[in-house]
Amino acid sequence: MSHSLNLFDELVNLMESLRDPEAGCPWDRVQTFKTIAPYTIEEAYEVEDAIDRGNMEDLKEELGDLLFQVIFHAQMAREQGAFDLQDVATSLIDKMHRRHPHIFGDAQVDTTGQVNDNWEAIKAEERQSKNYTSLMDDVPLNLTALTRALKLQKRAARVGFDWPDAAPIIEKLHEELAEFEAELEPASPNPDRLEDELGDLLFVVVNLARVHGVDPETALRRTNRKFVSRFHYMEKQGSNLTDLSLAELETLWQKAKREENTDGTD
Repeated sequence: MSHSLNLFDELVNLMESLRDPEAGCPWDRVQTFKTIAPYTIEEAYEVEDAIDRGNMEDLKEELGDLLFQVIFHAQMAREQGAFDLQDVATSLIDKMHRRHPHIFGDAQVDTTGQVNDNWEAIKAEERQSKNYTSLMDDVPLNLTALTRALKLQKRAARVGFDWPDAAPIIEKLHEELAEFEAELEPASPNPDRLEDELGDLLFVVVNLARVHGVDPETALRRTNRKFVSRFHYMEKQGSNLTDLSLAELETLWQKAKREENTDGTD
């Protein structure tokens, strides 16, 4: 434990050196919470990518990069007199104790479902203590649209505003698709209306994913990977893709799909 604490002290000292107003790195010392935030998000995605690829060496490195982001934000807050890394750690420990009364308190639970129920009840109390007036108030605006739609739907489901099963969602999907197609009928479709109807369509798709226990963000990333893999296969077939007809491109695409199936992948 002492070795770990020494390493954290070293990280804090490293960050102080990088942010030193006179001797620090010119790039690091001019950064702000806003300019660093995109890098924080990027590092979180790179952690997930390493996990998806099953590469533990890369995961070790990416977790370090993500940790560095925490150190960076804590240092900037410390410079403003707001909080420091110790305050961050203390806040986290307090929260985990509070949200795990079955471990650190007297609550009794037997299933993961009961753990989740307790967790949500405690989070609801926390929202109330922060004067939130709506279940939706603390769903971050900066989440990806698919992930935020999923969280909004889960929140609504907690008060019973939910479909009973997948069947009416599929009906709604057909309805929204028809409305989108109707917006395509004019010679000059209204871009705002198209965007609105397409958003409704995507929202229903997220609902369909949710009731089947599928994370839509993960599902789309998986499809993106498949698309890139198949496109790479097409590029390696020796022809300049721009010289091929659509029918020829489709033939290559189907061949790429068959190769995937042969390999036992998607």
